[in-house]
Amino acid sequence: MGTRGEARYDGHAAWYDQINEAGAAWHREEVARLLGRGSGRCLDLCCGTGQYVAALGDTGRTIVGLDRSIDQLRIAQRRAGALVQGDAEHLPFADGTFDLVTALWISTDVDDLAAVIGEAARVLRPGGTLLIYGVHPCFNGPCVEARDDGGQTVHPVYRVADWHREAPWWRPDGFRRRVGMRHVPLADLFTAVLDAGLVLERVTEHGPNPLPNVLALTAHRPDP
Repeated sequence: MGTRGEARYDGHAAWYDQINEAGAAWHREEVARLLGRGSGRCLDLCCGTGQYVAALGDTGRTIVGLDRSIDQLRIAQRRAGALVQGDAEHLPFADGTFDLVTALWISTDVDDLAAVIGEAARVLRPGGTLLIYGVHPCFNGPCVEARDDGGQTVHPVYRVADWHREAPWWRPDGFRRRVGMRHVPLADLFTAVLDAGLVLERVTEHGPNPLPNVLALTAHRPDP
């Protein structure tokens, strides 16, 4: 992942693929359930090592994966056929190319989420759908500290919509200590979708714990 010429996961791809697999296995089922059966072309935006490609393809769609990290794409080649190295803020596709764009776990990794969502909207055909599935800004992210009792502490830096420095409550073995983490407040996320001209359809919360760590939303590009 990463934009503006910086592939932050280069050098960490194999380790990331291994440490992330258990969580991805759970979330693949949720993503497939949210999408349901379909057809047409799907762009897996910031596809990483391709851990969701098979699940997306099993819904009946033809998948194209895009990521900035060549190291992650080398691993994704084992799981996907059509892969493109590119910048999510400047997608190398014509307007209206895809029936579906999936943006899975990208908000913490891209420099300008609003620009990325704008590009996703551009490459959607009229009537096409964008699925955003990832970090819940209120219950996950760099400002959230997990407690032993299952609760969470949200630190005052919640409003800092920027890259966050390493915090003492981050897991010592977590990949955020390696690649960093951006926080996008809830209002900024919804505003980015609306500013892209998309029509919000559904918002849901997910995760195996009492407090949801995932926010999912679907929106579509309206007909002209």
